[in-house]
Amino acid sequence: MADAMDISENEVTELYERLNAEAEQSGYHLNPDVDFTRDLVEGLIINERRYGYQACPCRLASADKEDDLDIICPCDYRDPDLTGYNSCYCGLYVSQSIVDGENEIVIVPERRPEPEERRKAQSKSAAFNTSENAIPVWRCKVCGYLCARYEPPEVCPICRAKKDRFERFGPI
Repeated sequence: MADAMDISENEVTELYERLNAEAEQSGYHLNPDVDFTRDLVEGLIINERRYGYQACPCRLASADKEDDLDIICPCDYRDPDLTGYNSCYCGLYVSQSIVDGENEIVIVPERRPEPEERRKAQSKSAAFNTSENAIPVWRCKVCGYLCARYEPPEVCPICRAKKDRFERFGPI
């Protein structure tokens, strides 16, 4: 297990700044509590050293990358968590309303299925790819940017248009 003492402040700062820039460019936001967020970033670094990938620092990874693909940060549950609770499970990513102080972070229930349920879902995934089960595609009406998410981004990462400038593009 990697010791927190092995991680330099520069490593944490570098990853924090990179994640923050990527988040903001993509219409996401990191938690404005910088100390809390830096602790999560340190957890990502520890998990990268431990497993070879940045598993969510708030979940138990299996050390099997294939089994953990859904919890590699940003995890598969980030967008539905942001939509329903204004933050992701671990609190690394938050909505604009959290950044603006309009909402507070609440406890987000775990969405990740148990291992056996995940294996069943993975084996069905190829046959299950029908339009009624697919993730919707959103199109920015300003620049044409497309993204597959449960909800459109708060801000277009290309032209910075707001969420209300997106239309559902497919599947319908």
